[in-house]
Amino acid sequence: MKRTDEQPAPVPPLPSLEPLRLVAPDGSRVSGPAFDSPDHSTLVALLRAMVIGQRFDNQASTLARQGRLAVYPSSRGQEACQVGGTLALAQRDWLFPTYRDCVSLVSRGVDPVEVLTLLRGDWHSGYDAETHRCAPQCTPLATNASHAVGLTYAARRRGENAAALVLMGDGATSEGDAHEAYNFAAVWNTPVVFLIQNNHWAISVPVREQSAAPTLAHKALGYGMRGYHVDGNDAAAVHAVVSHALAEGRSGAGPTIIEARTYRRGPHTNSDDPRRYRDEDEARQWAERDPVQRLETLLRAEGLLDDGEMERIEAQAEQVASRVRERVATDGRPTPSELFSHVYGSAPALLARQRQELLGEIQEG
Repeated sequence: MKRTDEQPAPVPPLPSLEPLRLVAPDGSRVSGPAFDSPDHSTLVALLRAMVIGQRFDNQASTLARQGRLAVYPSSRGQEACQVGGTLALAQRDWLFPTYRDCVSLVSRGVDPVEVLTLLRGDWHSGYDAETHRCAPQCTPLATNASHAVGLTYAARRRGENAAALVLMGDGATSEGDAHEAYNFAAVWNTPVVFLIQNNHWAISVPVREQSAAPTLAHKALGYGMRGYHVDGNDAAAVHAVVSHALAEGRSGAGPTIIEARTYRRGPHTNSDDPRRYRDEDEARQWAERDPVQRLETLLRAEGLLDDGEMERIEAQAEQVASRVRERVATDGRPTPSELFSHVYGSAPALLARQRQELLGEIQEG
């Protein structure tokens, strides 16, 4: 809740056209960076989470091809956004992910199999939102943004100092829900960070056909927010800028829009064929900017990573993938009667009758 005696923060300069970087694409340090780099232990943690996340993502894609998942939207290439933003959250903060943000949930500590529940078609969400401080993954574009604004508005009224990170794609910024969320977040001065993962394609529509703004971060100024434009394949930079924005939000400076410029290397989902709408040379060029290789190169050059440690990280990632394979194949599936569970605290008479009719039909065979 914005107090009447609260002074608005000074309007910051326009976001830079060139994305902020701490680590260059070749893995070297950027000189004179605009933000301080995360400490060494954080950089190693970012690499570990990206390696695990990438392995989980590959495993989930395989399960989708095998028909064990109803659908899977890969975030391959976007690991720095998924991990850099999520690891910037404090335990008391909230994460509001979309259907593509499975790796962010794994990085937040959610059981990887529970992360896949929505994509197996079993339940709308497989994890306890309150326990993990992660909202259920949203499928309609940008609806999670309004939810985050409402939650942080209520938290401020209760005197809680929690911030929220909203993950959204470039396509979501073209939705009316995004406008409403941006506007109310700014008017109510809520501590929300909107992290736009500009992966260049909203299914088959390029971002140039969605927005005429110089960058998506420039839209922040129109709403009275701060905006930052960051290299979305630089995990150190994403972590530093999101950490900064979250801290500003908690201190009362209000919301922020961050555009992270990255690339979706895979299809929109496993049912999509990106060769029908984009040049594969473009995808190959972005593959050379792989966020995992970039940070690994830096850590090796600075003596913070050797072959032994990298092998231990990769073994940990393989264990996660192995457990996901085994449990997806063996875990029980919900029964038809559970369709009616958790919809109402006390089921209305019509719903209770439908449940009894379904159970009767099942019993009769």
